[in-house]
Amino acid sequence: MDWKTLMFTADGRIGRQAFWIAWLMLLGVNVVAGWIPLIGWAASLVTLFCFVCIYAKRLHDMGKSAWWQLLPILLGPVLLMGSVMWLVFGSAAIALGGGDPEIFALASVGGMVVAAVLGFLVTVGFTLWVGCAEGQTRDNRWGDPPLHALAV
Repeated sequence: MDWKTLMFTADGRIGRQAFWIAWLMLLGVNVVAGWIPLIGWAASLVTLFCFVCIYAKRLHDMGKSAWWQLLPILLGPVLLMGSVMWLVFGSAAIALGGGDPEIFALASVGGMVVAAVLGFLVTVGFTLWVGCAEGQTRDNRWGDPPLHALAV
């Protein structure tokens, strides 16, 4: 598999080694792109597409649908929206004369921190699962098993 196919198509399967090599390369590109204002943002969008492609191929190798990658993508915003709703409803309760504002403020900040940490842990856990789980050794509906080495 060549680099263009590895990074820019979601078809097929890749092994763990190819996933981690591509993942680390994309991480490096994102770190460098973060230093460049406008061009860096465009590069980050391209790398986001590449991340989706390598996760999809790795999930295919495990016999799973690429839609599984929506789990960490959607869970973070759901947790943060829950924290925001807690903040809004708690503020309304305090405005109506109930509750201690200091305790509510502390609980709100704590809730947002917990939501951010949980979102991060889910994303890290998902990446480790995708990157470390064994793929299927036989053919599946996404193609033949990948080679063990990344061909350049």
